[in-house]
Amino acid sequence: MKNTKSSFFERLTGSADARNKIEIDESIDFLEEEKIIATKQDDEAELAIDMYQTPTDIIIRTMVAGVKPEDLQVSIGRDMITLKGSRSMQHEISEKDFFARELYWGSFTRTMMLPAEVDADNAEAIEKHGLLTIKLPKIAKDKTKSLKIKSI
Repeated sequence: MKNTKSSFFERLTGSADARNKIEIDESIDFLEEEKIIATKQDDEAELAIDMYQTPTDIIIRTMVAGVKPEDLQVSIGRDMITLKGSRSMQHEISEKDFFARELYWGSFTRTMMLPAEVDADNAEAIEKHGLLTIKLPKIAKDKTKSLKIKSI
């Protein structure tokens, strides 16, 4: 028997019940099940992303509606990227006053291995209408450079 976990985007936009259980396959062993449950108890969401390439760049897109740019952190290495942030309610609302509560509020993180090495110094991130687009220039592996030899 499987239960499905709604994506961060579904919880963010309110298109799914955020209290859905995570997917658990009864055939997985106890340790794997414990890992899945422990992740859920951390109460941290994982961003849904689109990642694709152009001839010169790797592009990552993710929905961050309701997240202030100062609440987002992007860390880039040559072959890895981590996105962290949090989405907080503007004001507290008592549980008893809710008729429906489907949006995700809280912290989120996503770390991904990149399919190619990138130039982190020339990367750029743009947020527009809740869509974060990160452009990561690829490092050309076939590019060669001649070195001048100095005599000492």
